[in-house]
Amino acid sequence: MSPEAQQEPLAEPSNAAALRSVFNTQSRQTAKDVLAFKFGGSSLFGAERMLHAANLVRDAALDAQVAVVVSAMKGVTDRLLAIARALEAGCRTDARRDAEQLLRLHMQVLRDLQLDPQEQQRVERELHFLGKDFLHDASPENQPSVGLRAALQDRLASYGERFSARLFAAALEKAGVPAVPVSSSEFVLTCETFRDARPQIDETRRRGREILLPLFAADLVPVVTGFIGSTRDGRVTTLGRNSSDFSGALIAHVVDADELVIWTDVDGIFTANPRESEEAKLLHELSYDQAHALAAAGAKVLHAKVLPLAAETEMVVWVRNTFNPQFRGTRIGPPPVASAKLAEGLLNSYGCHSEQSESASADERSRGISLLTVGPASDGPACSQSQNSISRGAE
Repeated sequence: MSPEAQQEPLAEPSNAAALRSVFNTQSRQTAKDVLAFKFGGSSLFGAERMLHAANLVRDAALDAQVAVVVSAMKGVTDRLLAIARALEAGCRTDARRDAEQLLRLHMQVLRDLQLDPQEQQRVERELHFLGKDFLHDASPENQPSVGLRAALQDRLASYGERFSARLFAAALEKAGVPAVPVSSSEFVLTCETFRDARPQIDETRRRGREILLPLFAADLVPVVTGFIGSTRDGRVTTLGRNSSDFSGALIAHVVDADELVIWTDVDGIFTANPRESEEAKLLHELSYDQAHALAAAGAKVLHAKVLPLAAETEMVVWVRNTFNPQFRGTRIGPPPVASAKLAEGLLNSYGCHSEQSESASADERSRGISLLTVGPASDGPACSQSQNSISRGAE
């Protein structure tokens, strides 16, 4: 179906009906029974949004097996990285204080979920034990040496997704969906390049299937941490900036998902930033080649490694709005769904945009076809600047 032939937003009576309508497109010949949902930080920002996202999973799980991949809550990873910089600057007291604030933030989200008392106590214990590890890493006895800083930064940065996975699994349970949090560091095997680790796809797939497929067989929804992996000797790594979508595609590849849905906070991929231009047009359809060509031209449509993984198994990728789930969104899939002429025009104009990609590094880049210039990262805060830097976050 070409972009020109798409309809306006679908008016469906429920999220379940909307999801079934989208996932039963004209191009589908058989029912697709495995879906991967990736939720970014803005979709998980607080208990209310988590419960809303959990309802999307519940509706989809009526007809399919669903694996979920989560980012840290919006702004959390920026704050974790600020803690790492504070430690590098020798500001151990500031780092400990800010870590305690982040732990309280996640505990408050748990209270806001309003679980039944027994479930509340169980999840609170999980967060408490994870929080002890977090506070230990955030307040080392000695200032980290230069050689250990990258590994410590990755370890600290991983806590956002780890907290998020536990909270979102609890939100799913409240919504009536049996779920279990899974740390991707248990099976995503990477090289030892901290802060920008490359996963070993074949080994990751083998390990991941040993963990995730039994959960499917037990009718459980795995809630997998995005962004993180581990070295062969078990040290936590992160997959680098803008890797949140890549994490979703990687988990989708592991479970042989028919479709990957990247849930975000706008309606899809646009020809310009919809928040800045009234002339922005939604792109309803793109082929793998078109999306890859846009990315190769410098666009941040999707992480460049999403598309080869999707094309390998002809997995369809959707970019959809968590807060407007009745809307169809943008579909990226096998040809002939997209217009080559349209894509050529976009390549010439460099004018495409989508929402900010919620990577676990909290560097929320646009998905648009705009050439981005990224300035150098800060070398780290002085002690007196730590609190201001942390309170601003990425919002």
